[in-house]
Amino acid sequence: MRIAALDIGGTSIKSGIWDGCQASELKEWDTNASRGGEYLMERVKEILHTYGAFDAIGISTAGQVDSEKGKIHYANDNIPNYTGMEIRAVLEKEFRVPVAVENDVNAAALGELYFGAAKGSKNFLCLTYGTGVGGAIVLNGSIYTGNTFSGASFGGIVVHPESIRKDEEFSGCYEKYASTTALVKRVKAVDASLDNGRKIFEAFERPEIRAEIDGWIDEIVYGLITLIHIFNPSDILLGGGILAQKYIIEEVRRRVDVGISEGFRGTRIRQTGLGNQAGLLGAAWLARELLEK
Repeated sequence: MRIAALDIGGTSIKSGIWDGCQASELKEWDTNASRGGEYLMERVKEILHTYGAFDAIGISTAGQVDSEKGKIHYANDNIPNYTGMEIRAVLEKEFRVPVAVENDVNAAALGELYFGAAKGSKNFLCLTYGTGVGGAIVLNGSIYTGNTFSGASFGGIVVHPESIRKDEEFSGCYEKYASTTALVKRVKAVDASLDNGRKIFEAFERPEIRAEIDGWIDEIVYGLITLIHIFNPSDILLGGGILAQKYIIEEVRRRVDVGISEGFRGTRIRQTGLGNQAGLLGAAWLARELLEK
C-alpha cells in the first residue's frame, strides 16, 4: 500500500507517503496561499507528481470541508477563491486514484486517534492554538462534522460578551483571547520586541511577562471548562507549538480542575502526540478506508 498524503495550511504544505505503518518521504513546501485556490490546486498536483505512483490520496486542508463530496464548503480570505473548490474531482481526474478530503483539525484528531495521544479513546475533543483556535469532536470514534461541516468551531465560543462588535467577526470570542495570536498581542503591549512565542518564553522570568502569560492561560481555561460541561469527554487534546511548554499544560490542568463542577472531574487533558504529522496521518487513514471500500 502506498498512499500520498498532504496537509495544506495557510503557510505551508506538508507531504509524505504512508505505507500502512509509517510516513516517509516527508517534505514541506510554501503554500503561497495569497495566490488563491486555482493556483493551490496546481501546486498540489505538482507536489503529488514528485512521489511517482501511489494507490490513493489523502488531503488534510484548512477550511470547512464537505468530506462526503471532497470539496471546500467554505474558506476565509487566507486562501482566496478556495470556497467551492472540488478537490476530490480535480485530483481524481489528474491521478485516477481514490481521494479523501478532510478539514485539517479533524484529520489531525483522527491521526491522534489511530496513532497518537488519543489511541484507545472513543470520545474526545481536540483543540489547536495558533493564529486562531481550531477544534475537532470525536464521538464513538468518528468525527462530528455538524450540519454544514462546521462542527467544533470552538474559537467562536463567546467568552467576553462585553467586547462583541457588530463590525468584527469573532469579537468577544474564544480565539480572540486564547489563541497564540492573542498571547503575542497581550505581551507586545508590554514589550513590543516580544513578537513570537519563543521570545515570550525566553522572557518568562520577568514578572510583567509572566503576568500576561498567566492571564492568557486563564482565557484558555474558560473555554475548556465550558467544553467539559457540555461534552463530558474522557480526554481533551491540546495542540499548537506553544502548548509544548510544560508550564502551560500543567497550569491548564490545575486551573481547570479548580473551575469545573465536582461531577465533571476526570477528563484527561493532554498534549497532542504526533506534532506536525497528525494531519498527514489522519488524511492517509481516511484514504486507506476509501481505498478498502
